[in-house]
Amino acid sequence: MRSFVTMQTWKRYVTLVILFSFVHYISTSVTHYSIPEEMKEGSVVANLATDLSLDVNTLNQRKMRLDLIANKKYLDVNKRTGELYVAEKIDREYLCSKTLTLCYLKMEVILENPLRIFNIEIEILDMNDNAPQFRRDAIHLDISESTPSGERFSLSNAVDPDVGSNSVKTYHLSESDHFNIEVQTGRDGSKFADLILKKTLDREQQSIHNLILTAVDGGTPARSGTASVIVHVLDTNDNTPTFDKPIYTVKIMENSPIGSLVIHLNATDLDEGSNSDITYSYSLYTSEKTQETFNLNPSSGEITVKGMLNYEDLRIYDMEVIATDKGANSLSGQCTLKIIVEDMNDNHPEVSIKSFQSPVSENIELDTVIAVVSVSDKDSGDNGVVDLHVPDNMPFKLRESSDNYYELVVSEPLDREKVPEYDITFTVTDRGSPPLSDNETMTLELLDVNDNVPQFPQSFYTIRVMENNAPGALLSSLTAFDPDLHENQYLVYFILEKEIANTSMSMLFSINPENGNLYALKTFDYEIEKEFLFHIEARDSGSPPLSSNVTVHIIIVDQNDNAPVIVSPWRAHGSMVEEKIPRSTDKGSLVAKVIALDTDSVHNSRITYQFLQVTDATLFSLDQYNGEIRTMRMFSYRDPRHQRLVVVAKDNGEPALSATVTIKLSTVETAVKAYSDMTEVPLEYDIFSDLNLYLVIGLGSVSFLLLITILVTIVLKCQNPKPSKAAPPCRNSVISERNSTIADSTLVSNDAYWYSLFLAETRKGKMVVRQPVPKGSRYIVSSLPRSTGMSETSDSAASTLQV
Repeated sequence: MRSFVTMQTWKRYVTLVILFSFVHYISTSVTHYSIPEEMKEGSVVANLATDLSLDVNTLNQRKMRLDLIANKKYLDVNKRTGELYVAEKIDREYLCSKTLTLCYLKMEVILENPLRIFNIEIEILDMNDNAPQFRRDAIHLDISESTPSGERFSLSNAVDPDVGSNSVKTYHLSESDHFNIEVQTGRDGSKFADLILKKTLDREQQSIHNLILTAVDGGTPARSGTASVIVHVLDTNDNTPTFDKPIYTVKIMENSPIGSLVIHLNATDLDEGSNSDITYSYSLYTSEKTQETFNLNPSSGEITVKGMLNYEDLRIYDMEVIATDKGANSLSGQCTLKIIVEDMNDNHPEVSIKSFQSPVSENIELDTVIAVVSVSDKDSGDNGVVDLHVPDNMPFKLRESSDNYYELVVSEPLDREKVPEYDITFTVTDRGSPPLSDNETMTLELLDVNDNVPQFPQSFYTIRVMENNAPGALLSSLTAFDPDLHENQYLVYFILEKEIANTSMSMLFSINPENGNLYALKTFDYEIEKEFLFHIEARDSGSPPLSSNVTVHIIIVDQNDNAPVIVSPWRAHGSMVEEKIPRSTDKGSLVAKVIALDTDSVHNSRITYQFLQVTDATLFSLDQYNGEIRTMRMFSYRDPRHQRLVVVAKDNGEPALSATVTIKLSTVETAVKAYSDMTEVPLEYDIFSDLNLYLVIGLGSVSFLLLITILVTIVLKCQNPKPSKAAPPCRNSVISERNSTIADSTLVSNDAYWYSLFLAETRKGKMVVRQPVPKGSRYIVSSLPRSTGMSETSDSAASTLQV
C-alpha cells in the first residue's frame, strides 16, 4: 500500500515539472480582436505574423495551428501569410448566450520548434440581424363585456436574440376603439406591454376583437415582429329577448285542421349560451278561450291550431306571448298577436218561403205576387253574398222587395190547359269559391177558368150513309174536346135547327147530347135525297158557357135497288113492240134503238145491252152501249118475213138488275123511209106521242113547283136577320137534288137518240131545248138547270148537246 502511494506522488511530481516547463513557453499576454458577426467566409480578421512578431517564412516549418475553444472551426490561419481569416460565418446569438453582454471567441496559436503558445481573444460584436419574435403567433384573451374601462391585461413580451440597442425597444398596437397598450421595462431591462381597456365592450356588437401587437427593436435599421391579439368578449346577460315585431297580425282560414301551423314566433337574444336560450309562454292577459284554441310550443315558439275555428262563432283572437331567456338573472320580452279567422265558404245559403199563394186562377193578372221568400248566408264577404234564381222557362220572375227579401210575381199569362201546375224551384247560390247553393221547391196549382171553347177534331165532317138504312142507325160519333176542367169541360151537343122544304133536321137526325153520337131517324132513299148539310153545336157547362159548331155533310150512298126501265121503244105493260122495216134496207141501217133508264147513281145506272133471243143472229147486230140495232146484211128472199128480237138491258150494280123488251120486226115491200132519213114532222109526231105528252105535262108541273119553292125560299131569306160575324155562314141546307155541272159536250145522233136524251135530262130536273142546225138534219140540244141558288155550290153551267 505504501509503495502505491509513493508511485502516485511521483507521477504528480513529474506532471507538475512538465507543466512548469510548458508555462515557460506560453505567452502570458492576450491579443484582442473585435469582429462583427456574420462576416463572410474568407474575410481576414488580422495578420497574426505581424501582430505576434513572427517570421512568416517559418510559420509552415513551425507547424503553426489554431486551437479554438468552440464546437466549430469559425477561424483559421494562413500559414504562408500568417493571416487569420473567417472560415465559417459566426452567429453571435448562437455562439453566446443572450444573457451575456459581451461575447468572445477564444483561441490559441501554437507554434513548434520552439514551442510557443499565444492567447488570442476575439470579441464578436452584435449586429441587428434578428427581429423580435413572440413566443406565440396569437395571444388569446377572454374579457367580460362587463369589464370596466381602464382595466389592464398583460401580454406576452417579444424576444430578440440581439442585445443592447438591437434588442426589443418598444411595442405598437393596431388601431382600436376599445384598446391601447402601455410599454413597461422590467428589472433586467427587457420591455413588455400591457393591454389597457379604454372603452367598455359590448359582445352583442362585437364579440371578437382582432388586434395586431408589434414589437420593434432599437437596431439600425430597426426590425420588428408581430403577434395577433384575439380578444374574446365574454357574454353577460344584458340583453332581453326581442321579437321580430311587437305586434303580429295573422289570418287563418276557419275549419283549419287541428295541428295546422298558425305562426312561428321568433324571439332573438343577442346574448349567447344560456343567456340566449329562450322559452315561450302566454301572458296572464291571454284568455282561456284563446289558450284552449291555440297551442304554443314553449321551445320553438310555434303556435298551432288546438281547437275548432268557426268564423261565425269568434272572428278575432288576441294573445300576448312572453319570451324569457335562461340567464342567471333571466330577462324577458313580449309581443302581441292578433289572429283573424277568415271566413270559409262552409255555410250553405238558405232560402225560406215566407208566404205562398196556391192555388191561383189561371187568369191571374200580371205582376201579381205569388210568394215572398227570404235568403240568408252565415258567411261573410263574397261567401255571404247570395243570388236567388227561378227557372227561366217559367212565366214568373223575382222582384227584390227589401234587403234579402224577394217577391215572386207573374210575368207572363198563365194557361192551365198547357201547364196545370208549376213546380217552382228557388235556387240560392253564394259567390264563394267554390260556390255553395240550396234550393226550395213549391208547387203552384192553377184553378180552371172557362176560357176554352169546345174543339172538334175536324171543322168539317163528311159522313157517307148507305141508302135504305135502318132508322136509328148510328151514323158517326162527333165528339168534341174541351181542355177545361169539371163543369167547364162537360159538353152538350145540339143540332142547329134549320128547316129545308118544311123539314127540320131534328126530324131526320138525332144526336146524343152527352156523347155526340149521331143517329138517323129515317130511312133515306138516294133517288129522292142525295145529301144533307147542317151544323152541330157543342156547348160546355161553364159560366158563361162557350160553344163551337161543326159542319156535317151527310152523303147518301146509292145502292143498286132500282132495275133499268126501258123507255124506248115504248110499249104497253107486258106487250110486244112491233116495228116495220122495208125489205130493201141496206146493210148497217138503223132498225131500232133500245133505251133503258136506271134511277140509281151513275155507277149503278150504267146500262149495257145484249140480245137475249134473236131469230137470225147473222142478220142483226146490237151495240152494247147505246142499244142501237142495225142490219148486218141486206134481206134475202130466204129470210123469214117476221123477225123476233129479245133485248136485255143490264145495269152495273152488284148484283146486276135487268129489264127485257121483245121487238117483232116485219119486212114490207113498200118504200118506207128509214129512221136515218126521217124529217122534222115524223120526229115531232114521235115526240108528242101519248107518253111524251104525259112527260111534258109532268115536267111543266115540276118546274112550276120548283119555281114556287125558290120564290118562297127567297122571301124567307130576306126576312131572316143577317147572321152575326161570330157565327160562320150557315151551310145547313137539305140538298135533295144534285146540282152538279155538266161539262160541255157535243153528241151527234138521230131522232131516237134525241128522244132518249130528252127523257133522261127531263128526269134529272132540267129543261131540254132542241134547236135546228142550219143546213142539216141535226139539232143542238141544250140542257139548262131548272133552279139556281139551292146550295153553296156554284151555279151549274148549261150543258149543250149537239144532236
